[in-house]
Amino acid sequence: MKSKTNIVESNNIKKFDLIVIGSGAGLEVASAAAQSGMKVAIVEKSNMGGTCLNRGCIPSKLLLHSADVAEIIKNAHLFGIRVDKFSIDFQKMVERVVGIVDSDSSNIRKSLDGTENPKLFPSECKFVGDKILLVGKEKITSNTILIAAGTRPRIPNIKGLDTTNYVTSDEALRLGKQPQILTIVGGGFIAAELGHFFGSLGTQINIIHHSKYLLPNEDEEISKKFTEIFSKKYNIYLDCTPDLVSKKNGKFMISFKRSGSSKYLEIDSDQLLIATGRVPNSDILNLPKTGIELNDEGYIQVDGSLSTNIEGIFALGDIIGRHQFRHSANLEAQYAFYNIFNRKKKIQVDYSAMPHAIFSSPQVAAVGYKEQELRGIGKMNYEKSIYRYIDTAMGRALEDREGFVKFLVNKENRKILGCHIIGSQASILIHEVLVAIKSGDGTIDNISKTVHVHPALSEVVSRAAVIM
Repeated sequence: MKSKTNIVESNNIKKFDLIVIGSGAGLEVASAAAQSGMKVAIVEKSNMGGTCLNRGCIPSKLLLHSADVAEIIKNAHLFGIRVDKFSIDFQKMVERVVGIVDSDSSNIRKSLDGTENPKLFPSECKFVGDKILLVGKEKITSNTILIAAGTRPRIPNIKGLDTTNYVTSDEALRLGKQPQILTIVGGGFIAAELGHFFGSLGTQINIIHHSKYLLPNEDEEISKKFTEIFSKKYNIYLDCTPDLVSKKNGKFMISFKRSGSSKYLEIDSDQLLIATGRVPNSDILNLPKTGIELNDEGYIQVDGSLSTNIEGIFALGDIIGRHQFRHSANLEAQYAFYNIFNRKKKIQVDYSAMPHAIFSSPQVAAVGYKEQELRGIGKMNYEKSIYRYIDTAMGRALEDREGFVKFLVNKENRKILGCHIIGSQASILIHEVLVAIKSGDGTIDNISKTVHVHPALSEVVSRAAVIM
């Protein structure tokens, strides 16, 4: 590991024991370090709480609950309940969420106002030397720095896009007016969740995606089923690439064509959402000034202990490009705190059984290997089982005819290699599998031998395990 610890100190450079860049999961490390006696600086140019609180998982899930309620009302006839009509107060939905999020963020900032440890620097920062940061008009330095500066929406290179007032997920969560027609460029989890939100409230949804299936990073059977379900509700244009965006008389016009075709298709809408992934904020920090190495995609390279190539500089969260979930960043924060205090006996982050969930309709949740990955591992001898929601009592009660649980298990030792769920409450059901993987021998028998409440929805997990 390369060492750059020759810090230049002068009267106009403030020295700290620890500098934390970013107030998401990094805030946990900063607070714990300050309580442990270190002199800590927190640098945050935006609202406190990071992407999750302000522009990600918290506001999106608050809004998505409104969409879920609307969908339940729309489907009430399936259960013998007639709802003659209902209306959407879109502005009230958004105002509720913005009020909650902004209040939580403001309370974090208020808790730091006037405190000297940790000391908040509410400005953009960049490196101007070895472990020296320019924050606003001040310079600060430390032998120990934690970078948790996150990511931002990726903007694709589409002709004409930069001349229109398109939105990303950042702005979509705070729109003051519900679009009548929304076109989404992208087909990952952001497109799935926001497509569900606006679509369930009555917006006409168009999705343009470059892959053959939505959610291409999921297990192939999940991707195919999700695409099938979404295609029945919304206008899905797969294997397509946008070529031109223009705006006239308040309408967006998107021109695109399918792979291998020379024929252009055009659709118009009154709002355009770009949901084509995210990029790390490493480029705005001027990292070459302090020698930190990045990978080809611009993510900070760290080892298993979250250490960069520069002694004393650590990084965690989305900016390292491993698991871009808040629960992963929270896990990394625990290890970062330990390793900062134990430089000579650092430990590696245990990412085993790292789950994720997509809060669309249907929900998707997963942990471990995908089947296409196992096929690529030459000598991996595995078997799979699939059990449908509708073949359980609660699945029938919910009228969930599409959902299923899929297990991938090692034939030799019966250890769970992966689990993939699509359907009602998938984000909750996956947790039984996580405990089974992490506890005891990690085998499928941890689930199949456990007595499950009848007729709870968790029976679908149990039955998928029993048939292995």
